[in-house]
Amino acid sequence: MKSINCPLCQGNATLKYSYRETDYYQCSHCKSLFVGSAYRPTREEERARYLLHQNDVNDQGYQAFVSPISQMVLSDFTPKDTGLDFGAGTGPVIAKILSAHHFNIETYDPFFDNRPELLNNRYNYIVCCEVMEHFFDPHKEFSLLRKLLKPGGKLYCMTSLYHDQLEFKSWKYKDDPTHVFFYHRKALEWICSRLKFNSVNIHEKLIIFST
Repeated sequence: MKSINCPLCQGNATLKYSYRETDYYQCSHCKSLFVGSAYRPTREEERARYLLHQNDVNDQGYQAFVSPISQMVLSDFTPKDTGLDFGAGTGPVIAKILSAHHFNIETYDPFFDNRPELLNNRYNYIVCCEVMEHFFDPHKEFSLLRKLLKPGGKLYCMTSLYHDQLEFKSWKYKDDPTHVFFYHRKALEWICSRLKFNSVNIHEKLIIFST
């Protein structure tokens, strides 16, 4: 059976599913599922897909969707702290909510708000909402996010986790072609340990790494 290296932990991964002309591999070490590199979208395809997202920052449903992160930031930090919305997309709703509470938060997105100078700073908190599943190179991206956090900082993520008991064919999360890496709980624990976070707390889709 063909095997490849996991883009997160470099563990040995083998073919787990073939679905709609796409191959999905599972890592034997961190247990995550990911799309083979030949099936990843091009940068132009990614951007076109993101432009289809209806991310109206004034939409109450959208605000409610991101509320697990926004409410935690409001609880854990103050307007004196600095934050970054990493992968803010076309509708930086978390930044809008926090700014309304006079929080100091910058927005960064490689497609729609590309300000690389922001990646030279360090922050008390970073929000990464429905972004990590898009990482082609999750080890590189999480290493960057770890570097951007100050001591005592927190990284708030939201994503749908993979586990072997789910019904893969009916799992809608995989159907977005820009979703290329699906994290298992073991992968989050690996990230915490390898990148020297102090802890990781998992609350269903909400994941909080602390330094």
